[in-house]
Parts: sequence; C-alpha cells; structure tokens
Amino acid sequence: MTFSLATPPLFAALAPARNVLIAGAGGGFDVYAGLPLAFALRESGVRVHLANLSFSELELVDREAWVSDHVVAVRPKTASPDWYFPEGALSRWLAGHAQPSTVYAFPPLGVQTLREAYRYLVDQLDIDAIVLVDGGTDILLRGDEDQLGSPVEDLASVAAVAGLDVPVKLVTCLGFGIDAYHGVNHVQVLENIAALDREGAYLGALSIPRTSKGSGPVSGRRRPRRGGHGRPPQHRERPDRRGRQR
Repeated sequence: MTFSLATPPLFAALAPARNVLIAGAGGGFDVYAGLPLAFALRESGVRVHLANLSFSELELVDREAWVSDHVVAVRPKTASPDWYFPEGALSRWLAGHAQPSTVYAFPPLGVQTLREAYRYLVDQLDIDAIVLVDGGTDILLRGDEDQLGSPVEDLASVAAVAGLDVPVKLVTCLGFGIDAYHGVNHVQVLENIAALDREGAYLGALSIPRTSKGSGPVSGRRRPRRGGHGRPPQHRERPDRRGRQR
C-alpha cells in the first residue's frame, strides 16, 4: 500500500471500511482511547461501533442487556450496582452529546470466548474492520522486555481478533509513556515500533490537538457534573485481574 502526506496511513488503511468496530483491547478505560478516531470516522460517513473488554462485574447487569452469551449491549439506561462501570458512564456521555450511545462490553473469559463475542458483533453489525485500541503501548510488547506492564488482556484481544475473517484488523495506541507507571521501558517500545516499520506494519503516528473533537473524553483535565452529561466521565481506577491499576 502506498501512502501520501495528505492522507494519514491509518485512515488510508481504513478507507475501504464502511462498518468499523473500535474496541478497547486491555479493559478498563481503553475504549475511551478510541473516541477521537471514532468521531473522525463518523464525520467521514463511516458507521462506527464501540466495544470494550470490561473489568466491570457484568454479571450484575440486567439480563435484558445481554445480547449474546458473552456480549452486553450497554446503553444509557443500563443499570449496574457495580461502582466501576466505564462503559455505562461512556454510554450516558455519548447520549448527552447526540452520538450513537451503545457500548458493547465483553467479560474477560479467555481468547476463544472473546473471539466468539467478537464474531457475534461481526455478524450482527456487518463489521468489515476492527481497530483494537490500547491506552498506553504495552500491547506492542513481545515478552522479552525488561517489564511488560499489564499486557495479558491486550494480547488476549489481539489473539481473539487475529482469528477472525475480517478484511481490516488494526492495533492503535494512545498515550505514549503512560506505561512507565508499570515499569515499561519505552526505549524498548520504540525498538518494537521500528521493527514493525521494517516489516511494513507501522501506520505512523498522529497527534490529537487538545481542542479537537474527541479530545475531551480522554482528557484528565475535566471532571463530570453529578448526574449530568455535559462533561466527560471521570476516570476512576480499578485494579485489573492481577492487582495492577488500569
């Protein structure tokens, strides 16, 4: 594929797609990292759907929200007694901004089960491109680095999607340097990016201006009003399945 400066390679790779699934690969708030891309694609006429590997106690969600054995369709009125429910907060925020507001959530039950959940959405939504998003860059680690951050869920998502028959499958990251909190050596991350580039698998880097549409939900500068939808949901941390913070 030949690229030009006028069209970022990421958007060139997604140009043939009409129904794109943007999914948080590592759980927690990773789906929020896909919002700038989601808004940009929607403005170009692409149908975009959002999903997330969830750390919430999804078994507490009302059963009518379960659209398959391993997929929950979280909508603005979807209730859960779990205090940690990023998908619910995001759905309400999207509805308050006149955006499509369904956020699909997957329980973290392993590669095969996760693949079935993705396959369900691919079939139901006629998906022709999947973009996995990671808040951070530990999804790019290979296993021989000094520290691995918290890549288990990220790589489970990669393995699940790799086995699907979908024309376009991509991985994106937002927030270079975030994983220093987990001890990741970002010199090694850059080495991995260079290796991807040598293999023709790197689609370049983009910056997201603070004033651009879609930057608000992933910014830590603003806090939500109680009960309102005028500001992005607050990022509250829950330990992941291994006790680390996501």
